[in-house]
Amino acid sequence: MRVGRMMEFASRWMAYSGGAILVAIALTTVVSIIGRTLSGLGLGPVKGDYEIVEMGCAVAVFAFMPWCQLKRGHVTVDIFISKLPDRMQAILGLIGDLFLTGAAFIILWRLWLGFGEKFPFGSEGLRAALGMGDKPFFPESTYELEIPLWIPFGLCLIGAAFFLIVAAYSVWRSFNWVLDGKEQRV
Repeated sequence: MRVGRMMEFASRWMAYSGGAILVAIALTTVVSIIGRTLSGLGLGPVKGDYEIVEMGCAVAVFAFMPWCQLKRGHVTVDIFISKLPDRMQAILGLIGDLFLTGAAFIILWRLWLGFGEKFPFGSEGLRAALGMGDKPFFPESTYELEIPLWIPFGLCLIGAAFFLIVAAYSVWRSFNWVLDGKEQRV
C-alpha cells in the first residue's frame, strides 16, 4: 500500500531525527558534566545545558509519537485482548485508534494555542484567522541562551501534526482490518 509506505518512511525518519536529538542531548550532558568536574582547570559546564536538555527532550518526544502510533507501540492490555476472537480484537484496535486520534487532535490543538502565545509575528487579522490569539507583548525566550520559545514549540508542532496524520491513517487501517476480520501485524 503506497500511503502506508509513505507514512512508514516519514515516521521512521522523524524517529531517527528524535534519536539524533537525544544523542546530541546525551553528548551535551557528558561534556557539561566533564566541564563542571574540571572547573578547577579553567573548564566549565555547557552554557544553557538545562535549557538544551529540556527543549531537546520535548522535540524528541513529538518526533517519536508518529512511529509509535504507526507500529502500535502504545500500551495495551494484551492479556485480556489476546483471548478474544480476531474480529473483536480488530474492533477494539479500531476503538483504541479512534480514541488516540482524538487525543492527538487535542494535543495538536493545545500545542497550537501555546505556540500562538509565544509566536511574536503576524498581523492581528492573520493571527485571528489562524486562531493564534493576541500577539505577545513580550516575546518569551529561555533564560541563558535566549532562544525564542516559539522555536521549540514550532518544532514540537511539526511532530504533533504528523502524529495526528498518522493517527488518522491508523484509524483507516484499523477499519480495513475490521472488514477483513483480523488485525495484521505491523
